[in-house]
Amino acid sequence: MSERFYQPPIPAGYISRPRLCEQLNAGLQGRLLLVCAPAGFGKSALASAFCEQLPQSWRSVWLTLTTRYSDPGRFFEAFLNALHSIYPDIAEQALAVLKTRQSHQAFPYEAWINDLLDEINDDLDGQTPVLMVLDDYHLVQSEVLDRNLQYFLNHAPAGFVLLVNSRQRPSWHLARWRLLEQIVEVTEQDLRLNSSELQTLLAEQGHEQLDTALLQNILSRSEGWVAGLRLWLLAIKKTDHEHALLTGPHGAQGLIREYLLEEIITQQVEPIKAFLAATAVLERFNAGLCDAVREAHDSAEIIEYLLAHQVFLVPLDEHGEWYRYHHLFADLLKAQQGAPEQMLSLHARASAWFAECGLLNEAIEHALLAEQPEVAADLVQGTAEELLLAEQNISTLLRWKMDLPDYVLASTPRLIILYCWALGLACQLDAADQLLAQLAKFLPAATPLEQRSLLAQWQALQGLLARGRGEAERAWQYCHDALAELPMERHGQRQLCLSVLANVAVLQGDMGAARQFNRDSVELAQRAGCPLYQALAQYDRARVLQIRGEIYRALEVVKEALLLLAPMPRERVYAVRARLTMYEGYLLGVRGNMQEARIKLCAGISEAQACRDASLLIGFRMQVVLEGSAGRIAEAFAQLAEAERIMHTWDVPPIYYLAMLTLSKCELWLQQGQVELAQVWLERLSATYSLKKMDKASEFHPQLALYVELQMAQLEHSTGLSEQAERRLQALIDYTQQRECALIELTARVYLCDMLKQKGAEVRAVEQLRLGLQLAEGGAFLPFQPLLNKHPQWMLEQLSLCNQDALRDELLAALPRAQKNLAAVSDVAPAETLSARELAVLQLIAQGCSNQEISDKLFISLHTVKTHARNINLKLDVERRTQAVARAQALGVLV
Repeated sequence: MSERFYQPPIPAGYISRPRLCEQLNAGLQGRLLLVCAPAGFGKSALASAFCEQLPQSWRSVWLTLTTRYSDPGRFFEAFLNALHSIYPDIAEQALAVLKTRQSHQAFPYEAWINDLLDEINDDLDGQTPVLMVLDDYHLVQSEVLDRNLQYFLNHAPAGFVLLVNSRQRPSWHLARWRLLEQIVEVTEQDLRLNSSELQTLLAEQGHEQLDTALLQNILSRSEGWVAGLRLWLLAIKKTDHEHALLTGPHGAQGLIREYLLEEIITQQVEPIKAFLAATAVLERFNAGLCDAVREAHDSAEIIEYLLAHQVFLVPLDEHGEWYRYHHLFADLLKAQQGAPEQMLSLHARASAWFAECGLLNEAIEHALLAEQPEVAADLVQGTAEELLLAEQNISTLLRWKMDLPDYVLASTPRLIILYCWALGLACQLDAADQLLAQLAKFLPAATPLEQRSLLAQWQALQGLLARGRGEAERAWQYCHDALAELPMERHGQRQLCLSVLANVAVLQGDMGAARQFNRDSVELAQRAGCPLYQALAQYDRARVLQIRGEIYRALEVVKEALLLLAPMPRERVYAVRARLTMYEGYLLGVRGNMQEARIKLCAGISEAQACRDASLLIGFRMQVVLEGSAGRIAEAFAQLAEAERIMHTWDVPPIYYLAMLTLSKCELWLQQGQVELAQVWLERLSATYSLKKMDKASEFHPQLALYVELQMAQLEHSTGLSEQAERRLQALIDYTQQRECALIELTARVYLCDMLKQKGAEVRAVEQLRLGLQLAEGGAFLPFQPLLNKHPQWMLEQLSLCNQDALRDELLAALPRAQKNLAAVSDVAPAETLSARELAVLQLIAQGCSNQEISDKLFISLHTVKTHARNINLKLDVERRTQAVARAQALGVLV
């Protein structure tokens, strides 16, 4: 259990306060328990005691806050991670979205909280209410966080209660909650010790029972301040405590605190004083860290001494490894810190220790406190460049970016380049441009070799950014020039340049060049000996094979690449694994294996979303195609809406996705018969993307213009311009024939075959079908789906005349299924329609997979699997898994 989510034990000598616990207990029927008082009034101890005596049906979770969580995004991450300690699968989607935010962008918290509330409502067990404790809320309080947390509380589900400990009152509007009895407030006045509690405290410290007058004097002077009384009693142990008891504590609270804490420190021996002074710079510590900071070997013994003498150590875990100082005590220690040079040295040694232990975030923080931005930069860039470019899990690096000030980000060329790659891969083109401009101040470099290397890296980045903007020629030139100068050891940058060049070659219809870049990329990855690079290279290769219609080979390449990644831990996310899994689903869809395709697509999209990898658009695009081909138009539009929502959340520029998603909408509109709506948008798309204007297409859909041509032909046919549609398709066929784009050529011939069949040109239709079947020898099945649905009898006759082969047999086998699926679409009411994710779960259920196996295959939580299973049973009106499978098969949803 993380130290942040560890409920502190009830302190030794804690004075039981049943009156306060009863007050809090009355608030469990509402939504907020607010404990607000100055430091040292026993707020945390009271919360711990209250958690211990909760009714048996309740569960509690504890979140200790520090200034590190003052950013609202960090706070809500910690909030959800704390909930995971009792509900491991709760709100996983909301947490994944939150982790994609960036410091230079406004995050839509209110919309995000709405989604979060939906997930929590689904995931919470209504029979087991939850009390969540936010301890030391004042350390994170801000106008933005107050507003968003109040919004959350206003709509929190029943059975979820928040206990907030704070030194200052949050800026919440509480009048309505008070009126509705939804809040219990415990104030400083409530927390002050009464005479009975003070007598108990004195007795525990070995003092005889005092008369009422003395008690009232002590209470009056201390105002019932628990910490002050304890510190005062500790301080008078070595003085004339009889006299002290008579006079009682004195002075203003701040003076009392300073006096008592100084008295505690003064009583310590010199080695303890030195330990306290040296470790005051640490937010948390263990024996090893203290040894490193102090350059000593006795920290474990000193920590034991401090624990034995109750010198304000707070345990942070259940194993007695990590501690922090009581906040008041830490404040005083920090106020007494020595010379600045000494403090810098302490932070530097702390940074080195954290770095050696692989605790990079804290290592960077202490390097910055040590005024060593170069060390902080080295910690990031020294371990991250090849890792970033191989894994392309940019969410991690962008999170580090949030912790570094702008002057550090631009402090070294390597760091500038590293974060430009991260921003470029995140499709943040403007932010990458702004940071890349900072590279100019490091030019000219110290040596000609360094100068060439910097310029080559600049060119590589400009190539990536130019490709993102749809500037194909510039992208080609930049990457080509960069490859000529980049050192061979820059494996990642060379790999990405080759990937961009291959993508541009595809866009320009030069499959020969694309294949050569693929070969170069595979060879480079093999020389580097990095499975991740090899998998990335094979992913690009599979995309080119798919374009050439070689679906069988592309599937083999993808599966071999996934085998390379098999040793990678499943608990970590990898963008390349996500892409390969998605693309396996894509290819399975082209092969006509719709159910297995859905499983892979769902799994790949989930992992890509966790990595903040915008290539998940490819997966969504195929999901839309599959749902459309099955007649599930509403679900297809839902997939498009989700893809667009993610792009908006990530602030991805529209050039990456808008045309791609709009084209998918046009395909669905045409399928629905909404010709006028499709016409408006297709004509706009055609004005930008055509056979004469290819270079603006997104890197995620480099052949977008060709698919626009396909849909324009469909539109023309639907509006009675059949001759024009045929000419357009023939021009597309001629173009794709010359450029080895066999899959699009096949699709165009199937469209042409359908048009010719409809107008009675039987001989020409048969010829187009024959040529299409030849092109499909590489394994493409999906393009024939319209013919199977519209002309099943004719297809049966034509296929029966063909020579027997695997594809012919697959198409014949699909004929009754196509008719059955069309009937099933009309039989199933809209309310009963299963989502794409539910279909993927149902398919795995049909295969006999357990819930855990489904969770592993789809990259979703066990709880989410169970939720989908319940929804499936509800929609299919069954009670058991076997009944769900049988019902789905009867409806034609499963084969």
